[in-house]
Amino acid sequence: MKNPQPSQFAAGLDHPEGLAFDRDGNLWAGGEAGQIYRISPDGNKVEMLAGTGGFNLGLAFSPEGWLLICDCGGHKLWRFEPKTKKLSVFATHSAGHPLGHMNFPVFDRAGRLYVSESGTWGKRDGVVHRFTPDGAGERWLEKIHFANGLALNAAESALYVVQSTRENVLCVPIRTDGEAGRAKVFVEGVAHVPDGLAFDADGWLYVSCFGDSRIWRVSPNGRKSLLVEDPSSVVINRATNVAFGGPGRRTLYIANLGGWHIARVRLTVSGQPLAGG
Repeated sequence: MKNPQPSQFAAGLDHPEGLAFDRDGNLWAGGEAGQIYRISPDGNKVEMLAGTGGFNLGLAFSPEGWLLICDCGGHKLWRFEPKTKKLSVFATHSAGHPLGHMNFPVFDRAGRLYVSESGTWGKRDGVVHRFTPDGAGERWLEKIHFANGLALNAAESALYVVQSTRENVLCVPIRTDGEAGRAKVFVEGVAHVPDGLAFDADGWLYVSCFGDSRIWRVSPNGRKSLLVEDPSSVVINRATNVAFGGPGRRTLYIANLGGWHIARVRLTVSGQPLAGG
């Protein structure tokens, strides 16, 4: 794949971090003051539909079509109903423990939610929680070095987890009983400060890096190559999460925590379908 050129897609967002597409092709994003944005498929209309009052990071649509929001500032998870615009708290605790720095969510096709709680920078206290659709949570995986972006493979047999401070991505098998298997490093040296993950339909993993505004592409056997970077940090500015969308899901959209816009790169491969999209 030739290295594509990034371009700006939509502007006027307050330092967006998380991205998620709905089934109508709208792109949703969060803001650092708790904004919940909906962006039209052509990028020309940006609407703020609600606010949590916290700092919104990752977003994901459930199989039922509602939006899950990670609020790292408010230490909670929110549920937003796009049709009614109703915002409610999904969870504040997991297995009796209060939630902390909530970062990124992903749903499986059965509606189970995996969500990262980053923990403390420089310490090995990050967690991946798993919630049932009714909001009951458990600490599914512990002792992670700043848990960040998550992605399920197409078979939902493994969860991939970013360790930002180790600059690697873990592959965690999901056992037949639903418990976490032994985590192994899938790819390392994804410099600098990896943040978001997304799979394409061929099983390649895309890793966005906050530290130097670049995106890595990783083969199914863990070999990485640089897809795109922006040393000037003009179009890609502190890349956080990435999401496939657009016609045929052949465009990779990039949230820029360092700026006020969403970027995109057009690819020749489709993104892997998600449970909520």
